[in-house]
Amino acid sequence: MSYYQVGGSLNNDHPYYIRRQADVDLYDALSKGEFCYIFNARQMGKSSLMVQMFHQLEQEGVCCAAVDMSRIGTENLTPEQWYKGLVVELWQGFDLLSKVNLKAWWRERLDISPVQRLGRFIEEIILTEVGIQQVRFPAKLAIFLDEIDSIRSLDFSVNDFFALIRSCYNQRSLNQAYQRLTFVLLGVATPLDLMSDPLRTPFNIGQAIALDGFQLAQAQT
Repeated sequence: MSYYQVGGSLNNDHPYYIRRQADVDLYDALSKGEFCYIFNARQMGKSSLMVQMFHQLEQEGVCCAAVDMSRIGTENLTPEQWYKGLVVELWQGFDLLSKVNLKAWWRERLDISPVQRLGRFIEEIILTEVGIQQVRFPAKLAIFLDEIDSIRSLDFSVNDFFALIRSCYNQRSLNQAYQRLTFVLLGVATPLDLMSDPLRTPFNIGQAIALDGFQLAQAQT
């Protein structure tokens, strides 16, 4: 049987997956609850790293959701559609389909902006419904947003979206529940490509994870 694979992410149990320093750095940062981002060229192993980390964290009791941002789409979308698309992905990713009537929940909050609804969904639903089997020690939560660079094709600004991620970290000092939550962004971009406002960007409080190429010794093992 051949395990050779060209392109795409490797399964978490793929025998040819090679751990790099980025695996260690990302795990250490997430263990501390840090917001992380991994920006690099295509075919460098970002998605494979995400798959490995997703399953490693889940095995340790962390509740994880992974969203391929390109699935939401970019063409002819309104902010309302885009934010609802992201909420739907999180609703499914955290297995909330049987717990939350999303259509009714969304409709009841049409009087606030789409980004506020996303923020409300994080606080009212994710932080209260996910990983709370043990009330005294609720599980940590990790949201992976892959292909984040796809947002550059949207016809509207998403500065408010990135400001919301930053707000989740600012809330930690006011609402202890937010200390459970962290984000990982992956894509082909730079922080400046995605968010230019230094006062609202989450990237100046986050941890950049360097994803270097393989060394010869690693490839030979």
